Amino acid sequence: MSQIAVRNSQGGVAPWQAAPALEDRDALDSRKLWRTLWRRRAMILGVFAVGTAAAVIYALNMTPTYRSVTTLVIEPSGNQVITFQQTPDRPDPNSDYLQTQMGLIQSREVAERAVRELDLSHHEELDPRQKQSRLSKIKAQLSNWHADWFPQSWHQELNYTEQQAFNSAVMELRQRTSVTVVGKSHLVSIGVTMADAETGAATANALAQGYLASRQNSQQQESLTASRWMNTRMVELRTQLQQAESKLQAYRDGQGLVDVGGVATITANELARTSDRLVDARRERADAQSQYRQVQGLLARGGNLDLSSVPAVINNPVIQQFQAVAATAQARVDEYSQRYGDKHPQMVAARSELQAAQASLRSQVGQVVAGLQHNYQLAQDNENSLRSSFNSNKQEIQDISRKEFALRELQRDVDSNRDVYNTFMTKLRETMATADLVSGNARVVDPAIAPLFPTTPRKAILVILAALLSLIAGCAIALLREALNNSFKNSADVERALQLPVLSVVPLLKRRNRSRIHRQFERNDDAAFAEAVRTLRTGVMLNDDDVRRKTLVLTSTTPGEGKTTLAINLAGAMARVERVLLVEADLRRPKVATNLGLDAHHIGLAELLAGKAGVDDCLQSIGSLDVICAGEMPYNPQELLASTRMQTFLEWARHRYDRVILDTPASQSVSDAALLCGMADSVIYVIKSEVTSMPLVRKSIGQLLQTGAPITGVVLNQVSRPEPGQRRDHYYDYLPAAPAQ
Repeated sequence: MSQIAVRNSQGGVAPWQAAPALEDRDALDSRKLWRTLWRRRAMILGVFAVGTAAAVIYALNMTPTYRSVTTLVIEPSGNQVITFQQTPDRPDPNSDYLQTQMGLIQSREVAERAVRELDLSHHEELDPRQKQSRLSKIKAQLSNWHADWFPQSWHQELNYTEQQAFNSAVMELRQRTSVTVVGKSHLVSIGVTMADAETGAATANALAQGYLASRQNSQQQESLTASRWMNTRMVELRTQLQQAESKLQAYRDGQGLVDVGGVATITANELARTSDRLVDARRERADAQSQYRQVQGLLARGGNLDLSSVPAVINNPVIQQFQAVAATAQARVDEYSQRYGDKHPQMVAARSELQAAQASLRSQVGQVVAGLQHNYQLAQDNENSLRSSFNSNKQEIQDISRKEFALRELQRDVDSNRDVYNTFMTKLRETMATADLVSGNARVVDPAIAPLFPTTPRKAILVILAALLSLIAGCAIALLREALNNSFKNSADVERALQLPVLSVVPLLKRRNRSRIHRQFERNDDAAFAEAVRTLRTGVMLNDDDVRRKTLVLTSTTPGEGKTTLAINLAGAMARVERVLLVEADLRRPKVATNLGLDAHHIGLAELLAGKAGVDDCLQSIGSLDVICAGEMPYNPQELLASTRMQTFLEWARHRYDRVILDTPASQSVSDAALLCGMADSVIYVIKSEVTSMPLVRKSIGQLLQTGAPITGVVLNQVSRPEPGQRRDHYYDYLPAAPAQ
């Protein structure tokens, strides 16, 4: 943001603030970030170098460790020697089964086997008695040096028992052991990390063998436990079988059963035949009942002679024969009745024969009717007899069925107990025969060997990572310091914070030119610095619009901001176009004479204000520039500066010179600067870039404004980077150096 100082009607200077130019914020922020990092590149490189060097030293001092790996194959389902029930299918290799086996490999039991087998409790890496921490050693040394100054626990030696050392070694081994599944296979890798490669390989193999031995012992123990349980169970099953057989035999004896199946078959056959006979008897009884009821019906109506019309009577062969005889007799009677008279012997004989035949027929019909009644009674009796026999057979079959059901239930109980007993007997014999046989589903596929190359530390990666982190840390520290730095970094910060115009931005000189900084404008070794001084000279001269501002004061907030150097160079620059007097008004810490190579003990301003010397006695010249140095340091500098002689001297200087430049003390150090600023026509405030804090500058300028100081503008001094929006080119490097004067 640029500002132009505009004089108002009261003679003051009012800042005019131009509208900010539209810029790409992202590009601006990225350029700002890059400038910050580039400006603090020395610190970033320092952090980078220190971090990288520390990483290199640490990597070189690290003890290399080797990782030995033993590979096992663990099938999810093995062939079991003894199987009491159908087991469900094992899950896939990456399921809970393999996770359980991995946990068993990392169990304390397996680790104890390996430690005990290899005597790792006395190994230097696992024995806590052989490895003491550095902190413990330092504590012990300090406590030995002066025991009264440190706690008692520092110089007490920690004594481990064998069991404690063993437990510590087991814990350490478990921490150094890792178990992983190889992909989606059944392979499991057991890795042990140790500094001793040979011991690490032996430990990995010992863990694998310990796991297999543990599995074998577990399976053998399960077999023995199963055998003991089966022996106990066999006694119970034998007793149950004997009790079932006793119940079966007692039931047979009690019911008198020999062959229930054969008896049931015979009874069923008899029942079938009785049923058939009963059907026939029922039919015969029905027929006899029908004939009998016809006869009884005729007899009830008194038709004895009509009995011959009954089908059962007519169809009787005897009746038919008697009917034939009666018919023959009737025919003879009918024949004789036409030939003879009623009393004719032949007629009488024929009638007697007819009567005899009819009597015989009636007698025979009576016999047949009596026979029908008898047959009906016999058929009824036969049916009742067969029905009784059928019901008896049926009851007998039902009774046999109930007995057979009870017999079969007892038989099933016996068979079930016998099957269970035989099964347990078979399994018991198998268990006893294969008690020492274990069908394992895990084996070592690839035993561990001592690795040739260490796995850690990866020194190259460690150093590269440390270097990268150091670089990032350096950049972070630089950005943090930039964020916490509340100083002025460019002219935009000054204009935004102080609302004062920036007359010039003076760059920081290169290191080779800093020793000649006080005469830098004359030598023109740094073109950018010389051009910044010219810009300041132009700004001072442009502020003389209506009235020339002859008395010019340069001050700053704190010492060391470069106001004296800037006053000397500005005086030299303005001396080329005007008559200029440079006055060293800093009577407490004068430096102008020393910086210009003049006599520091020459009569100066202090003697002039004290009335001990005249103006002409104090003047010294460097080319066209007149200089009045401070002289001898007085004991009352403020009183001298506030005296009427100082005002008289300034009036004299205004009439004799075109420009009077006063170098004053820092405004926050003493009140001399405020006093002199009140006497001046114009005040230029010098701010050191990225050093002086904004609150302190605001406070100082506020105090000066309260005293009526005519602050014309600000000079941002010792800027180590280009202004935003400007290119740092070498345009001014083509200017020739000015001749020395």
